[in-house]
Amino acid sequence: MLENPVLDPKRMPRHVAIIMDGNGRWAKQRNLPRIMGHKAGSESVKDIVKTARKLDLEVLTLYAFSTENWKRPAIEVQGLMTLLKTYLKAELQNLLENNIALRCIGEIKKLPPDVQKILTKVISETGLKSEDKPSMILNLALSYGSRPEIVRAARIMAEKCVSGQFEPEDFSEQLFASHLYTAGLPDPDLLIRTGGEARLSNFLLWQLSYAELNITETMWPDFRAEKFIEAIREYQSRERRFGQTSEQLQAE
Repeated sequence: MLENPVLDPKRMPRHVAIIMDGNGRWAKQRNLPRIMGHKAGSESVKDIVKTARKLDLEVLTLYAFSTENWKRPAIEVQGLMTLLKTYLKAELQNLLENNIALRCIGEIKKLPPDVQKILTKVISETGLKSEDKPSMILNLALSYGSRPEIVRAARIMAEKCVSGQFEPEDFSEQLFASHLYTAGLPDPDLLIRTGGEARLSNFLLWQLSYAELNITETMWPDFRAEKFIEAIREYQSRERRFGQTSEQLQAE
């Protein structure tokens, strides 16, 4: 684990999710094209993934491209897809060397074929690195929307019910969660949103039910290791009660 006196290794979050916001505004403030903000943001991705691995996090989920982002100007979408390909190609070796497994959630088939190809390659190669559990899972949310994810899970469960695989009375939170994109992953303990906006933006609505929220004014291109560690330190200062009282937690 990264040696840092401000963090308690016994109270580390297992799963941190980040809404990487502010790239466009960061570029606008500097009179730069929006794509330059996204390019600067890709450097933050590299730094935060590296830091998360050093902190021994189990899962890091990054909201990279939403279902709504398809509405953006075609030239910006194309630029984002190019940056994604560049990142995946450049970081494959680093992921392998650090035993980081790449996963992806979202409507992947909507991505351009060349992006799907490199994405599949990196997922396959990092997943087959060894038979051991990966040191960390990097979970990219691409062409992702939480409402479509929930509808998709409900549809799959309904089809299974109709086919007789299980009965309506078998439905439970655990069964439902097993049909989400994030099946097998712990729910996020901490959600960080950069750029100052205070909304979930259709991100992990089911999974974030009990997550601690951290909203920072820092734009994503300026969000680096120091800010990440600061957010985790602030997370560790909170009391997570999950419906119980402070007295009950102390008694336990």
